Amino acid sequence: MLAIAVGTAALIIVLSVFNGFEDLVKGLYSDFYPDIKISAAKGKFIWFNADQRKKIAATPGVAKLSFYTEEKAELTNGDYNTIVFLKGVDENYNAVSRLANHIVPGGEYDLGTTNKPKIISGSGISNAVGADPENKLANLVIYLPNRKATSFTSAEAMHSYNVMASGIFTVQQEFDDKYAFTNLGFMQYMLDLNTDEYSGVEIALQPNVKPDDVKKNLQQLMGSKYQVQTRYEQNRSLFGIMQIEKWVIYGILSLILLVAAFNMIGALTMLVLEKQKDIAVLKAMGAHDLRIQQIFLCEGLVLAGVGGSAGMFIAFIVCVLQLKYHIISLEGNTFIIDYYPVKIYLPDFFLVAFTVFTVAMLAAWIPSRKAAAQLYSLKS
Repeated sequence: MLAIAVGTAALIIVLSVFNGFEDLVKGLYSDFYPDIKISAAKGKFIWFNADQRKKIAATPGVAKLSFYTEEKAELTNGDYNTIVFLKGVDENYNAVSRLANHIVPGGEYDLGTTNKPKIISGSGISNAVGADPENKLANLVIYLPNRKATSFTSAEAMHSYNVMASGIFTVQQEFDDKYAFTNLGFMQYMLDLNTDEYSGVEIALQPNVKPDDVKKNLQQLMGSKYQVQTRYEQNRSLFGIMQIEKWVIYGILSLILLVAAFNMIGALTMLVLEKQKDIAVLKAMGAHDLRIQQIFLCEGLVLAGVGGSAGMFIAFIVCVLQLKYHIISLEGNTFIIDYYPVKIYLPDFFLVAFTVFTVAMLAAWIPSRKAAAQLYSLKS
């Protein structure tokens, strides 16, 4: 029972910690990626006319729209330069993302205007070129490709414009080292785009709305030239890998229960040897083989039930204490939190209970079958 309790507790605690990390990572990505994104199925830019914009906004479940234009650019500050993904967003962007919540103190969420553009860069980009809003001597210049260029000379192939840094954001390293934000009008001007030409539109949904249902309606509305993606589909590889990792962890930790199963087989086998005369008496009184087998199977289920229940109770107490008091900390001080995150997920308890039950049945079947099949005598 102790071996089963330890294995059960370990399995639930580790799965709960993994759930905590998964929930944390998804929370970071949800602050950056919208509920639904519509972009071009082919190419970089696509048109959204006034009628289409009205129909998208009127789609059931849609709360807010934010149109954006994105292009790879070069950001320089004197002798320092770096490549960034510059994203021009409109005034509704704050309603579809929570980027403003991640601005480092000392900066502000200010994207400027078409004539006086400002940028908000990730912390990695800011460190690379010194794009700091408190650095008044910075000479930031943004270079974007000239779509109408007829030659590849540097003077004609690129547009350049002086910009100011208004803020720095820290969300997650993948974003912090890659993205910078400015206003939509400036991006359309620099890329020679029309006012109805964008890279796409990001959508915030109303509460308790199923993204897949809204996606289906929007895809029918927009047609095959437009690609509609939910937040999961925008990060399919990440979420897929996280699910695979969880199942791999579950499989590895289940080996602990297999070790407990060997203990159970040994314990029940010894019990069978000790109860040989009792089994002979039961058979003499008319008990059939199936009845003898059921007795030892029930013994195995009792061991598993008591051990599994104790393990689940221990795991629940440990998870609650970690949630409330953060008793186990993360070393290194390099992560955004300083303790192991935990999320108690009820289906994990059912999964572990089923695993314990299955292992116990398989472990108890071997000695119970042996007890039922062998012939015993009262003579010694």
